[in-house]
Amino acid sequence: MKFQHLATLALIAPLALAGCKKDEPLTSTPDTRGEVRIVEYCSGPEFLTNKDYFRASATGSSPQREIAKKIARQNAEATLARAIEATVELVAENQATQLGFNTTEEATSKFNELSRTIVNQRLNGAVTICQELTMTTDKKYIAYLAIELSGGDIADAYVESLQQEERIRAEYNYDQFKETFESVMENYRD
Repeated sequence: MKFQHLATLALIAPLALAGCKKDEPLTSTPDTRGEVRIVEYCSGPEFLTNKDYFRASATGSSPQREIAKKIARQNAEATLARAIEATVELVAENQATQLGFNTTEEATSKFNELSRTIVNQRLNGAVTICQELTMTTDKKYIAYLAIELSGGDIADAYVESLQQEERIRAEYNYDQFKETFESVMENYRD
């Protein structure tokens, strides 16, 4: 009788153990506080705007791989555009005030209009500096992307556009703009 129980147990035990392993969900191990570390691709100090480059990171998710990548690119470009426009707006306001335009609002408005045009033209030239692609367990793609644009190229394009504007060209100090722009860019961390 003991032999029969042992034989039955010997046959059932491997099947039971194999069944448990198949159904076990994959889990991550929390640390001692119950927290789980999250890995963020294409982010961190090396992907932040600095004195030389405007940078932006973003993600996009979709069941289709290429759509996830496009969403990440669009999100990164939108973030990059906002950062550039905010910087140029700050420089433009400083310039309009320093130049003593009769109507600072008029000059600032013109500077901002030029800024949007330049940003839209230059975004096509944004360089991808990081790209990662992952897939979730439910077959959804997540694209991580970081892009950059040269601050110097943006400043040069801005100055070139300002030279086309008759009203501003007469009173505008290009060297002062470049100096103000570089001063604002210096505020970004390396």
